[in-house]
Amino acid sequence: MKNKFKELPFDKYKLYNSAVQSADTDVLFYQDRYKELFGKPKSGLTLREDFCAAGAISCEWVKLNKSYKSCGLDLDEEPMTYGREHYISQLTKEQKSRVLLIQKNVLEDGLPHADIVAAVNFSYFIFKDREILTQYFRNVCSSLNHRGLFVVDIFGGTQCTDAITDKTKFKNFTYYWDQKSFDPVTAEASFGIHFKYKNKMYKDVFTYDWRMWTIPEIKEMMRAAGFDAVLVYWEGTNSKGTGNGKFTQVTQGESCLSWIAYIIGVKK
Repeated sequence: MKNKFKELPFDKYKLYNSAVQSADTDVLFYQDRYKELFGKPKSGLTLREDFCAAGAISCEWVKLNKSYKSCGLDLDEEPMTYGREHYISQLTKEQKSRVLLIQKNVLEDGLPHADIVAAVNFSYFIFKDREILTQYFRNVCSSLNHRGLFVVDIFGGTQCTDAITDKTKFKNFTYYWDQKSFDPVTAEASFGIHFKYKNKMYKDVFTYDWRMWTIPEIKEMMRAAGFDAVLVYWEGTNSKGTGNGKFTQVTQGESCLSWIAYIIGVKK
């Protein structure tokens, strides 16, 4: 099969992975939280990555331990094909046997069972209706094994309702996070990712039409979906006042311009 991704003027998935994702540290967070809440597992753990796109997290998970398995689900075949050709292809033969990417709707019945389910990069914000999002959470809860965790991330802050563009320079490109609009009546917002690569601007390479959910809403829906407990992990700050990538379990946060947190649903 001809590799169409090599025909692109730039590799959008590679730039996204470099600018946005940190799959290698993400999987360590999931592993640490499982050990924190349930102790050291007696056997290998299975991770399911919902809205997996290219499946970077799924690939990093199987690298952690020879007994770990992973499964990624997504509706869009293109990024999964990219992931098979660029990420899974780099794994060892043995690691490849423990990872699978599947084209599937997370709202459907019969989701693959797992010990940990992750829905990150705010992907579940695509569900704007409370009933639909709660149904997704029910699907996750019913597909989790006993002693299972459901991990989602969430962001907010006063600045996140403003129409602003953040710019971050990397070695070979510049990344732009464009907050285009926010409707306070519906809590719906639109975002875009732009890249400047080799002195050329690529606008709206990725676009998002989301509802901006809040931590209390997500906690309420997870409890309604059947989770035994719902925990919040808040990101700390460094000396410059920006996020330091370290998350601690909290019962209270702090009001700031921008924040990121994890919410974890626990199935005992």
